[in-house]
Amino acid sequence: MYHLGRVIDHVHLRVSDLERSRRFYRAVCDALHLEEVFQSSADHFIIDEIYVDAADEYVSRIHLAFQARSQDDVNAFHRLALRAGGRSNGAPGLRPYHDRYYAAFVLDPDGNNIEAVCDAPNFRSAESVVVKRA
Repeated sequence: MYHLGRVIDHVHLRVSDLERSRRFYRAVCDALHLEEVFQSSADHFIIDEIYVDAADEYVSRIHLAFQARSQDDVNAFHRLALRAGGRSNGAPGLRPYHDRYYAAFVLDPDGNNIEAVCDAPNFRSAESVVVKRA
């Protein structure tokens, strides 16, 4: 049994320095209360639907947005991600996308644009989808 979101099966990031990225994404997970979904192995790590390993030939370039529970969590994401080696790509604040879109952006060690976004208050029908293989 495992949990998945409703649209994405997985995102695969290929990074230049696995240990540097592991530190960065562990800090991101800590800031967003996702410690329990961070799984680490010697040659990769997983954050629910996100699979990260060392690049053999090319490094990924994507925009990845994490859901945050509160504006305080977005602020913590930005602060901790910078401490863990990220570079600011947009300080925490409201964005013009809609009236409650509060976000911050950080470039990870490989230049991927990582975002934390909160549009609270909102209601979730479930925390996650539980998948049981038949």
